[in-house]
Amino acid sequence: MRYYITTTLPYVNADPHIGFAMEIVEADCLARFHRSLGYRVIFNFGTDEHGQKIYQKALEKNQNPKAYVDEYAKKFNNLKKALNLSYDKFIRTTDQNHIKAAQKFWELCDQKGLIDKKTYETKYCVGCEMEITDSELVNGRCPLHPDKKIELRQEENYFFKFSKFQKPLLEFYKKNPDFVLPKEKYNEVIKFVESGIKDFSISRLKSKMPWGIEVPNDPDHVMYVWFDALINYISTLGWPDKKISDWWPGIQIAGKDNLRQQSAIWQAMLMAADIPNTKQIFIHSFVTQNGQKISKSQGIFVNPYDLIKKYGTDALRYYLLAKLNPYLDSDFTVKKFENTYQADLANGLGNLVSRVFKLADQNKIKFKKNKTKNPIIDELKNHLEIYRFDLATKSIWALIKKTDKYLNENKPWEKKSKNKKFVISNSLTNIYFISEALSAFLPETSEKIISRLISEEKLSGMVLFPRLK
Repeated sequence: MRYYITTTLPYVNADPHIGFAMEIVEADCLARFHRSLGYRVIFNFGTDEHGQKIYQKALEKNQNPKAYVDEYAKKFNNLKKALNLSYDKFIRTTDQNHIKAAQKFWELCDQKGLIDKKTYETKYCVGCEMEITDSELVNGRCPLHPDKKIELRQEENYFFKFSKFQKPLLEFYKKNPDFVLPKEKYNEVIKFVESGIKDFSISRLKSKMPWGIEVPNDPDHVMYVWFDALINYISTLGWPDKKISDWWPGIQIAGKDNLRQQSAIWQAMLMAADIPNTKQIFIHSFVTQNGQKISKSQGIFVNPYDLIKKYGTDALRYYLLAKLNPYLDSDFTVKKFENTYQADLANGLGNLVSRVFKLADQNKIKFKKNKTKNPIIDELKNHLEIYRFDLATKSIWALIKKTDKYLNENKPWEKKSKNKKFVISNSLTNIYFISEALSAFLPETSEKIISRLISEEKLSGMVLFPRLK
């Protein structure tokens, strides 16, 4: 059994923020969970490094664009350690194998007559690196990047014949009703395609914007960043040099601002190149502050490294997975974060483990692993199949609360307690089940608990989540 999952590639024009941390932790949770079920897994992540925003940022810093993206790629790759991520691939769109793949993809589309060269005039949002229509503008600005002026552009570009794929896309969606989750986003992309899709520009004049992959057989043009970047999902698997059918099609995770690009544009591109469409796309919500999307360009920024340094990796992972609704926008505040830390981690999981381990040591009871199936694994599987990370963690915390209640009802710390050893042994088993279930969500905490359970040393004395002062 194989499972391929990929995030989008963050654009390296700013430091990592909590919104992207949510996306990659969700993907990591799925990758870890499927490994625990016996799947062979490839988990892809990386950086999107071409385009006008990158070029402008490099110029502002008086840097060569490659030097600029090298610096920022390291910052994103550092998330592996900071967030305890298990990705197998870290692809950069400046990698030579990706450049080769993008050019081959272009040639395939061109050979089928799906690329044309023409002059066009359009309104363009540099923030999105996308053309934008009048109906999408709010007060003359892009609603996602209100701080940036809309540019009017007129130049000769190559165009991808996106309009030819309206019918094939709609047929594909109809045959695959679970292609996009949540359902609301599936309906949204259908509405977008039904309303009429237009050919879009896939090149830029090199004389105006040189930072991109050169168009095959035309050194005066470089590829449009979206056309180049989307190909990473297969170039990371070795396409076109390697057979990818063992892994592709796979699962993609993306933010709701990527809905059209991932579930319409990319799918049309795949059809054009005769490559199977993505298996499924999960479109997650935004992390907000006071109802506004986290965005460094707009001064709304939460640095995940700061939270990790103060509270620990698993504390942040827990909040991202348990307290942010994957289907609906969720507001983040430090107060909410700290309240969750105290209630669920320090006073919840941490306190339960401490209580039971202390009772086990006092009564000289050792944990004995049996072959009983973990009672909540099937629940977790059902929730994760629809990307409800929040409901999955609720299932784990329900077992934590159930074990707490079981202890309080049986009071194994009292001398007159009946079945004291039985109650403590059952509680140790429950803690094992809890920690086993946590392995995809809080891997460091899970490993600590299991290692202590199966060790020969005393169980007590381990503090998982120190209470905040």
